Formats: sequence, C-alpha cells, structure tokens
Amino acid sequence: MSTDFPLEITTDRLLLRRPVPDDLADVFAVNADPRVWTHFPSLRPTAPEQIGTMMERWWRSWERAGLGSWTVRLRETGQTIGNGGCTLLASDPDDPAARVWNLGYRLSADHHGHGYATELARAARAAAAEVMPEVPVIAFLVEHNRPSAAVAEKAGLSLVHRASDAGNPDPAVMRLVYADRPLSAVQLATALR
Repeated sequence: MSTDFPLEITTDRLLLRRPVPDDLADVFAVNADPRVWTHFPSLRPTAPEQIGTMMERWWRSWERAGLGSWTVRLRETGQTIGNGGCTLLASDPDDPAARVWNLGYRLSADHHGHGYATELARAARAAAAEVMPEVPVIAFLVEHNRPSAAVAEKAGLSLVHRASDAGNPDPAVMRLVYADRPLSAVQLATALR
C-alpha cells in the first residue's frame, strides 16, 4: 500500500484536491442544491454540519488508506464544482478482505452533461489502483439514476448486484452495485452498508 499519493492531482479539465476545512462552504453549496439530488431527494443535506460529517469520513480514508474523496475544481477557473473520488470502506475494519473503494461523484447541476463526472471517476479509479490495487472499486446507486450508472460504466465498472434499496423511503427503488471485479460476500456486504 502506498500512503504518499499526491494531495492534489490534475486531469485534462479538473483539479482534484484533498479537502480541507475551508472547502466546507463550497461543497455544501453544491450538495444543498435540490437539482443535485433529483434521484434521491431524501439524502440532500440541509445543514453544513452534514457536509462536515461527510468530510470527516473522507479525511479518515485519507489518513487510513492514503486516498479519499477530493474537492473538485475546474482547472481553468478554480471554481469548486463538487466532490468525488474513492473512499475506503470496510464492514469489518479488522478484516482486509472486507475492504472496498467506494467511487463517488457529486457535481454541481450547472456542470452536469459535460463529462466531468467521467473524468473524475476515471482518475479516482486509477488512483485507487495505484494505492491499493488488491481492493475492488465499487459504485452504488439507485437504479433510476441512469446518468450515474453511465459514469460507472464509462469508468470500467460492471453491474454485479441489483436488489431493493433497504431503508429507502420508496420501497420500489432498486439499489445497484457496480464493481471493477467480482465481489466476495463480505465485500458486497460492505458495499450495501
């Protein structure tokens, strides 16, 4: 495992940076927009503290694994347009076989449809392969979020699981899990937590 992954990388159009506390307001502004949550409105954060809790999970992943989610900025302007990357998850922290990289991407609605999520997802998958190649990369999403599924597929992930989305306020919603390889039962359990 490499723990010296750069804190900031660039892609063709994006600057991906390890988040810092000063990013909270910008990340909250993106995530609080109802247009960003059209596929799962009940998860939309309504207070900055919720983003702070989310960022704490990213920081733990950075500390534990040397990689976590990034703040996403446009290279050309420096504008924050979202967050995303790979965060290490484990249903049993003491069992390395229970680990998965959770690929996530949440971008400003004003920047949807420009390929930024795919650019981010491909960079995140490459970073995870560099840091811990033995750990599968997964993305979980609700079935009716076709744009998110398309990004997972463009990043090289395949559908490995489909079932009811436990805990969703709408019992008809299905949960999809995409992965870069077959998952063990314990890895799938981590993905479904």
